[in-house]
Amino acid sequence: MKPPKNDVESLRDCLRRAADLSGLYICDRERTTPLRDLLRGSYLGGHLAQMRGRSVLIATRDQLATALALIELDGIARRFVICPSDVAPQQLAAIIADAEIDAIVSDRAASDFGARRPALCVAPSLRLAPIAADVEAGAATEWVLLTSGTTGTPKLVAHSLAGLSAPFRSRPRSAARVVWATFYDIRRYGGLQIFLRAALGPTSLVLSSGDEPVAEHVRRLCDNGVTHISGTPTHWRRCIMSPAAKRFQPAYVRLSGEIADQAILDSLRAFWPNAQVGHAYASTEAGVGFEVLDGQEGFPVHLLAATGEVQMKVEDGSLRIRSTRVASRYLGADAASLAGGDGFVDTGDMIECTSARCYFRGRRGGIINVGGSKVHPEEVEAVINRHPKVRMSLVKAQRSPITSAIVVADVVLLGDAGAASSSADTAQTQQEILALCRQDLAPYKVPVLIRIVPALEVTESGKLARPHG
Repeated sequence: MKPPKNDVESLRDCLRRAADLSGLYICDRERTTPLRDLLRGSYLGGHLAQMRGRSVLIATRDQLATALALIELDGIARRFVICPSDVAPQQLAAIIADAEIDAIVSDRAASDFGARRPALCVAPSLRLAPIAADVEAGAATEWVLLTSGTTGTPKLVAHSLAGLSAPFRSRPRSAARVVWATFYDIRRYGGLQIFLRAALGPTSLVLSSGDEPVAEHVRRLCDNGVTHISGTPTHWRRCIMSPAAKRFQPAYVRLSGEIADQAILDSLRAFWPNAQVGHAYASTEAGVGFEVLDGQEGFPVHLLAATGEVQMKVEDGSLRIRSTRVASRYLGADAASLAGGDGFVDTGDMIECTSARCYFRGRRGGIINVGGSKVHPEEVEAVINRHPKVRMSLVKAQRSPITSAIVVADVVLLGDAGAASSSADTAQTQQEILALCRQDLAPYKVPVLIRIVPALEVTESGKLARPHG
């Protein structure tokens, strides 16, 4: 299935034809930018006209600067690469080469870009500059995202605005006032989806900040009247543990980026009984596959038989997707093919199906080999997380001279259970968790060791930091 032609207007054109932009804005922790200001001028220091037809690297420290650059450059640049803040300087040279970058929008140090730094480098401005009359959107812009791999150079994944916005463009607009927010960084696929929902709505958008305490972020959500918000299950587990979250009353809560197990879905439904809670499946390459709104983990098996815009199948245990939302290609001279000969993208997410439902078991590359038997860490975590005293868990392998690996689990308890608990209480909780695992899992999947830890490491994309290799 070929990607659609990009017949969608540019982002700035969509803002121009909006009936009323008054009161709409994009804000971060420090600044608020009214959307109508983007029709009056440019934050690119008067260099917008010079960006026409160029391949632009957008590599700013904060998300708001990236958001403004995306709105200004869509339809002007022939391509832009959206660079997250955690991309290492040593990776930038390869990105610049593979994407044929000839202009940069950045407030980073010049030394970060190496010797291949192009002559046109623009630092975003805090002040509007007039837009030249001849700077009008022309050709469609290629949107390039980076995969979130933590080793080696990230892959460059090319999308069109039509494909990126396909999951929500055909939906009727809500008559109620909507304010979007996301725990994600908008420079990753999950966050970009929410940015586009807001920009094309148009609605206001509240951006996150990587170093912002959860309580402060939640207070900003309340202060801005956020109604719709997305994040990973890890984001949500951290959010509902904050006392500030009790003030927050969203109408719609969305999970994606990690497996949404039943424990977190039930917790969110109990915490916000008046909110619609949904979990969506998406990947940088395959785009948005589907959304589930029935409150249950996994997805209905009938979706595998759907013949509409999104087609899915399970092959060799892995979910594969073909749709108009799929990226068009990887960039780079030695880039691999993104889809198979039949147009399906192998997501690498392993699925187990019953007669009525399909369940995510984990990533193909994350399997633990226990004496020849395969263990998906996420499957074990879903069982551990059902214990009423558990906040979150991380299952991983530990070397074993007999079985090559054994399963161990690091577990964070809920505040009341973890704080000031006695060693006897902790030991009792560990035994209860093991009993739950023995009840619901095959013996080789049961953790040999349960470690109670104060916290788990979380990546910048809001996912549990899993060991590699």
